[in-house]
Amino acid sequence: MKAARAQTITGQVVVTCAAAIAVVPLLGVVMMALAEPGTQDSTIRWSDTFHVGNFADVWRLADLGTALATSFTVSVTSTVLTVLLSVPAGYALARFRFPLRNVLFLVLLTGLMLPNESLIIPLYFDFREFGLADNLLGVVLVETALGLAFGSFWMRSFFRDAPADIIDAGRVDGANSFVVLVRLLLPMAVPQLLALVVLTFVWSWNDLLVPLVMLSGGRDVTAPMSLATFQGQYTTDYAYLSAAAILTALPVVVVYLVLQRSFARGITSGAIKG
Repeated sequence: MKAARAQTITGQVVVTCAAAIAVVPLLGVVMMALAEPGTQDSTIRWSDTFHVGNFADVWRLADLGTALATSFTVSVTSTVLTVLLSVPAGYALARFRFPLRNVLFLVLLTGLMLPNESLIIPLYFDFREFGLADNLLGVVLVETALGLAFGSFWMRSFFRDAPADIIDAGRVDGANSFVVLVRLLLPMAVPQLLALVVLTFVWSWNDLLVPLVMLSGGRDVTAPMSLATFQGQYTTDYAYLSAAAILTALPVVVVYLVLQRSFARGITSGAIKG
């Protein structure tokens, strides 16, 4: 009994410390965002006055509404495409037997190991040859390709561990592979699908490198790119930069809060599978 209580207290202390480590920097960013513009340096200090108008100022100065709309379009489109392609790819890799299946899976895993920095420049020149550079379609295609490696691996793990009895029962009733996937397995995979949606959306939304390179010659700007408006070469307005960072991160926070239960179930389902 004492050991269990000590273990519970230890767990609570660890969780509290982890929460403090995560929350304290966020509080610092909020304090900087409410400071008077032009007076805040990189040191976090308590301000006697709160300038809530900083959020309206950065919205106007950086045209943040347009940038957020661009990021939303890219992130949602690439997330939908990644999920739609990852499901059949993961299903085929897990349940079908075809030549070079393992080789193809290793190729997909290579996409998880290679850094994006090693791929983006060749991709830009290839996309430019096809007229897909400097527009949002090129960004969406690159983000989808980068997310497809993880998405296929993620869904393959679920379909491989899916109950064989359910699949065999569907086969006995005359269901083909498509019906088994859509009517039997996908309803069971909802937590995994929603977890994949959250992860893909967050990665695409926070990505700076791909839009920065692919949109280098165009007029479209994503939300992370708009933060450069307040990042000068010699001086930086940390109040405006912090306010813009909060507004940029807000959609990701909303998506996570809405899907947090399904996200947690999807992440932990493999760990508690017995």
